[in-house]
Amino acid sequence: MQVSAALLLELGVILAVLTVLGTAARRFALSPIPLYLLAGLALGEGGITPVPAAGEFVSTGATIGVVLLLLTLGLEFSIGEFASSLRRHLPSAWVDVVLNATPGAIAGWLLGLNGVGIVALAGVTYISSSGVIARLLSDLRRLGNRETPAVLSILVLEDFAMAAYLPLLAVLAAGGSWLNALFGMAIAVGALILAFGASYRWGHHVGRLVAHPDNEQVLLRILGLTLIVAALAEFIHASAAVGAFLVGLTLTGESAHRARMVLSPLRDLFAAIFFLAIGISVDPADLLPMLPAALALAAVTAATKILTGQFAARREGVGRPGQMRAGTALIARGEFSLVIIGLVGTSFEAVGAVATPYVFILAIVGPVLTRFAGGGRPIRRSPASEGQA
Repeated sequence: MQVSAALLLELGVILAVLTVLGTAARRFALSPIPLYLLAGLALGEGGITPVPAAGEFVSTGATIGVVLLLLTLGLEFSIGEFASSLRRHLPSAWVDVVLNATPGAIAGWLLGLNGVGIVALAGVTYISSSGVIARLLSDLRRLGNRETPAVLSILVLEDFAMAAYLPLLAVLAAGGSWLNALFGMAIAVGALILAFGASYRWGHHVGRLVAHPDNEQVLLRILGLTLIVAALAEFIHASAAVGAFLVGLTLTGESAHRARMVLSPLRDLFAAIFFLAIGISVDPADLLPMLPAALALAAVTAATKILTGQFAARREGVGRPGQMRAGTALIARGEFSLVIIGLVGTSFEAVGAVATPYVFILAIVGPVLTRFAGGGRPIRRSPASEGQA
């Protein structure tokens, strides 16, 4: 097998750069996510030093990264507790839609977009980034906070909404009829409800399926199962993240502990690649033409996400500092918004012109605001824990 020297060199340089940036972020008690995003911007097409040989690896690694982030997030909770939290936060989901899709729809109307373009921009401003927020909660040691179940409920309900939204938008953007779009949406939603019900009813058998005294076997079984479920979720347009999260929820007790232990190093590697990939996917030249409009839209929807998080955390009986932490945690946009931009493509260039800088602004600003919101504590890591989240 021929080894690509260019690929090895570029990957080595990428990992060295991420190491330096991560160390610098930790020194100032910050999450490294914004720095990873900026590094990706510098390494992508149109950046300072593109990495063409490593592009395919980074793209594939990003997909694995978001799957592992949501899998390990699901390991922190039981499916029974989370199902109860979801039911409690259905009103929060409606508040989320109204507050955060509306600014995008209004912006699309002001830009003179047609119905499909308005729907696309509304989706971009509505959906938070599950991948970014999952890593952020871990970085800031907030997985055990009282407001975290509210944040996770919002994220999963948003991902469920994407199961209906993405098939609808894909058909409409391709010039299909509303009838075909609604049919595809109904199939995706029905399949997702069945999958969640099956996980809730029979998920306890998964722990026995992946159990083994050898760590290598545990890793292979959990990762193989998760990737299969994530692929099936993608097939029905329900998001690989939702599939991975459901797998994590089904593992409890000793199975969850073993899974966290064997998956942590792999998750940390591919999570960094995921954030890098978001930056690489953006051409710096695309950020400038509509930057003022994107900044205005980002300011409005950062505020509406904070209101959404405060409403959801209040339903959990959380105090004002926790409500603010929940709100700022939801600000970041990322992978789903970029998928929406890709779906509408060149047919709606105005959507991409506004949405691309908008997503990048909030992907960077969101983690920074979250770090300092609600009396958040600095990231303190001992040498033994460095690299565990």
